[in-house]
Amino acid sequence: MTMRKIDLIVIHCSATRCNRPFPVTTLINSHADRFGFTGYHYYITRDGTVYQTRHEQLVGAHAKGYNQHSLGVCYEGGYDEQGKVADTRTAAQRCTLLELLKRLKKEHPQAKIVGHRDLPNVKKACPCFDATEEYQNL
Repeated sequence: MTMRKIDLIVIHCSATRCNRPFPVTTLINSHADRFGFTGYHYYITRDGTVYQTRHEQLVGAHAKGYNQHSLGVCYEGGYDEQGKVADTRTAAQRCTLLELLKRLKKEHPQAKIVGHRDLPNVKKACPCFDATEEYQNL
């Protein structure tokens, strides 16, 4: 099996309200219904637990036109209690996300970290914060 060349790490949010649980099992089931498999490689729940939901060597379904050479990392949330776009990451999610990104950058040093919204032709606010700015020094 040839190793996939990863040159992009794309940060996502689940686009769910911060006051309504969206556990990893729900994510897996909703992606299975849409794609036949889980589109993200990693999912971080509100409590800071990181789940590997897809093997890194398998192409995901998270950033159209970029899936062949990217990894998708998603955190639970992205909308406030009223359903408005917001950076709803908990302290635990921020910590876990940073540690995961440090590890992924060590394994894929050429990979650029971007938010889903930073990709061309994306009309979403996802991941609801400026990931490119926040992680530029990793």
